Amino acid sequence: MESQIRTLQDQIKLARTSLLTHPVYAQINDIEGLKKFTEFHVFAVWDFMSLLKSLQIGLTCVSLPWIPIGSANTRYLINEIVTGEESDVDELGNRISHFELYLQAMEQMGANTNVIKEMVTLLTSGQSIDKTIQDSNLSSKVKQFLNFTFDIAQNAPLHVKAAVFTFGREDLIPDMFTQILNEIYSTHPEKVSVFKYYIERHIEVDGGHHSQLALEMVAELCGNNQSKWEEATAASIKSLEVRAGLWDAIIEH
Repeated sequence: MESQIRTLQDQIKLARTSLLTHPVYAQINDIEGLKKFTEFHVFAVWDFMSLLKSLQIGLTCVSLPWIPIGSANTRYLINEIVTGEESDVDELGNRISHFELYLQAMEQMGANTNVIKEMVTLLTSGQSIDKTIQDSNLSSKVKQFLNFTFDIAQNAPLHVKAAVFTFGREDLIPDMFTQILNEIYSTHPEKVSVFKYYIERHIEVDGGHHSQLALEMVAELCGNNQSKWEEATAASIKSLEVRAGLWDAIIEH
């Protein structure tokens, strides 16, 4: 399966490189630029959880009576990542989800959290995700990004979900961004300490071990089915393109 993984990685390389070298990073050169970045990026932090939970639903047993589903390796991967994303620790050791930690980071730096919080409130009250996105005042590119994610999470086959999760959402923080963040932190530590911790924790938690397990998950779900590999590749490229659209929206604003 290693050859198929390498082939997929080669085929998405152009879209991935374009995203990692996106001009948005050059725009984040002060605290105001970072605020604006987080006001858009928060949607990628939030909808990631639905993509992850859709994999947990499909690859593990979340109904009664319990029965073993799939392989123990994929169950371990998904359950471990859910634990890390849904109930990690903040810089003081308190349990918190990465999304809630991100909101704390935004609030510390003075970024606007009203839109994402209003959306969560509407969803909590029972409003559908489609209507919540449609009725929001988000830009068309942000809506396109969210619609793509939730279409994948709700409707795509497992091998496609796994590919988008593995190649389209993880390991997408360029060195340039961490360098910029360190520079902003050096002048505004009281405003970006939580965000700096979030980024460092994200890199640590989503590092080598999770990445390798995710690759194994894609390989297991695609198997020797060439059609599945092609579908996984196409979805991965699309996921990188809509993420680039999210970055475009930041520059436009």
